[in-house]
Amino acid sequence: MRRKLRVAAYAVCVRDDQLLLARGFDDEGRPEWTLPGGGMEHGEDPYDTVLRELKEETGYDVEITGLLGVNSIRFTTRHRFGREVDRHGVRLVYEGRVTGGELRHEVGGSTDMAAWHPLGEVESLNRVGLVDVALALWRERPVTGRVAVEE
Repeated sequence: MRRKLRVAAYAVCVRDDQLLLARGFDDEGRPEWTLPGGGMEHGEDPYDTVLRELKEETGYDVEITGLLGVNSIRFTTRHRFGREVDRHGVRLVYEGRVTGGELRHEVGGSTDMAAWHPLGEVESLNRVGLVDVALALWRERPVTGRVAVEE
C-alpha cells in the first residue's frame, strides 16, 4: 500500500468571541468550514506556512502568539485506479492574532471564502473535525499539546 505524509499548519484566530474560518469543499463538493491554514511546501518552516496560508485564504496578516499543539490523523483512501493510500496528516495548530490586512476571499485556491463565526454557533456549522480539535486545544491548552477529540 502506498503511504502519503502531509504536514500542515493552521491558526486559531479568535476576536470578539468570533472564530475565523475558511470554507472549502468535501470530496462530494459540499461546502465545509475549516481553520485557515494548509500544507507546508518543501523546505518551508511551519511557522512561515501558517503566516502564508492565512494571508492567502483570508487576506489578513497574523501574529502567531503561541503553539497550541499538534494533531495527527491517519486514514485510508482510494487513489486513482483503485489503489489504496495510507494517509498520515500531521497538523500543527497555532494561536494567532490579526494585525493587519482586510478580510477577503481566496481566488483559485482550496477555499472560496473566509468569515468570522460566533464561537457559540461553530458547533452548528458543517465543519471538518480539525475545527473541534483546534478549539479544544485553544480552550484546554494541554501541556502535552494534544487532546482526545473524535474526528
